[in-house]
This record gives sequence, C-alpha cells and structure tokens, in this order.
Amino acid sequence: MATRGSRAEAPRLTAAEFDALYERLASGASWAAGERGALVALTPGRVAEAAQEVRTGRTVTLAAPVETSAGPDSPEPALHTMRAWSDQFDDQGLHFARDSLAMNVHGDADSHLDALCHVIYRGTLHGGVDASSVTAGGATALTVEAVADGIAGRGVLLDIPRLRGVPWLEPGDHVTAEDLEAAEKSQGTRVGEGDLLFVRVGHRRRRAEVGPWHTAEARAGLHPNALEFLAERRVAVLGGDGNNDTAPSSVHGVDFPVHVLAMHAMGLNLLDYLQFEDLVPVCAAEGRWSFFCVVAPLRLPAATGSPVNPIAVL
Repeated sequence: MATRGSRAEAPRLTAAEFDALYERLASGASWAAGERGALVALTPGRVAEAAQEVRTGRTVTLAAPVETSAGPDSPEPALHTMRAWSDQFDDQGLHFARDSLAMNVHGDADSHLDALCHVIYRGTLHGGVDASSVTAGGATALTVEAVADGIAGRGVLLDIPRLRGVPWLEPGDHVTAEDLEAAEKSQGTRVGEGDLLFVRVGHRRRRAEVGPWHTAEARAGLHPNALEFLAERRVAVLGGDGNNDTAPSSVHGVDFPVHVLAMHAMGLNLLDYLQFEDLVPVCAAEGRWSFFCVVAPLRLPAATGSPVNPIAVL
C-alpha cells in the first residue's frame, strides 16, 4: 500500500535497460565531453541573461547547516573545534578566536558539490578519462578546480511534494520525467538549456520533523529515466535536497544510477543534500520559481568535491 507522499513503485531497470539508457544519454552529451562537462552550456551570454532574474535583490541560502553531531545519516560528522578568548587566560592585548574544520565532503548530511572525478564507472571517469587519474594524493582531471570561477546561472526549482500535495516524498519514492514536466506546468515555469535544475523531494523537511534516519538505505530521489528530461533540456547542473539518487536503487547492480548517468554519461556536476525550505515560501510568495543562482565551491586542489552554500538571488 502506498504511504503518505508515495505512489506506485517506479519500474525497476534491468542491467540491459540501464546500459541502453546510459549509451543513449552519453551519445547525446558529446557536446559536454570536456573538463567542464555540461557547464559549457553556461556561456557568458546565458549568465548575463540569467542575471535578469534578479528583481527584488533578495538572497536565500540553499545550504543546510554543517552537521557536527553524529547520527544515522552522519556517522562521520564534521569536526568543528575552536580556540576562544576564554582559553587564553589573558585579558590584556590583542587575541583572535580561531576555528578548525574537518569533514567528509561526500557524506549524507552536509550540502556539497560533486566534481566530475567523483564517479568512477567501469574503470573510467566522465569522457573516458582513465580512473588511474584519481589517487590517494588527489585527482589530476575533472576536479573541483574546473569550477574555480564558480557557477552562476538561472536556477529553477521544481517542487515535487507541492505537485503531489504532500509535505515530502517518502524514502524509496521516485521522481519521474513525467513528474518534472507536470511540476513545470503546475508552477508556470520551464527548464531551459544551461539552467541549474533543483528538484525538491522534501528530504530536509522530513528530517526536521521526523528525525534523521539511515539515508544510505532509504531515500527519495530521481528515477534513472528522469535523466532523459535533463538531457532533452540540456541543463548544466542538477541539485537536490537528498543526494539525487533513490535508495534502494531501481537498477540491478548499480547502487547510484543517477550519479552514473548524470556525472559519468552526461557531465553534470551534482549538488547533494541542499535545503529548499527557506526558498520555497519566497518563490511561492513571488509567484515564480526561477532565480539567479551562484555556487562557489572552495578551491581545494585535486579534490573530488567541496562543501557549498549556493545562493539564490530573486
């Protein structure tokens, strides 16, 4: 029986069906085969056009607070330590409060960007780059340095729980291409070439109201077939409030099919575990679901990803 926020189970893909989908998407994404992948669609002209989305000048974060407490979805929380004035036992002269931060960039709680070197599939990275380019000393291709100048463009938020009339999708539920098309129509917007597409499944709201759970075992996300919608529209980036993949996987033998299709086949940087709860009421109040968006990863040499705080400017 379907539970609150869920629908009938999306079809599972056989290995052969997934391979065919992969080949179809990869062949259609030959335009995005270089170091920047699909970001080549973010031409200076499109960035300048996207800036016209700014009307009120209001800024809204799309990032969640960094998780520093252990939990079922954060067994390796960020370690944040401080040395404060009170530690120095000296009330004379000049002193500085200082912070240190260590984190697992690709965890299941913190907002982060996946560089294209993050996904290794069948011995290669995106574009056929040999996986040996990623070593314990760092990666030499398709790293975060490819976005050192940041990502700026037109962001579009498609709110699937809003479409279905529920606060969130239940873990295990899928977002289909039909959902994305229906959300466009319902919200009076359209995803275009070079856009930063953000898909809300309500993960953060569920976590806030129900509490953390073992996200690695059960989460809502996109169905692999939904990537055909992204390919058709030639989006530049995909972001979600989960990690974009559904768990359990709908593909036999491939645990993260959306990561494989989006990053390895199509050259799309992913933004995982964002939060849209601050943005949704602003978009609803203004009656528009597109905005100028800026994403500025840290300049981490040879890194496979970075924590991020994307900013929507309306």
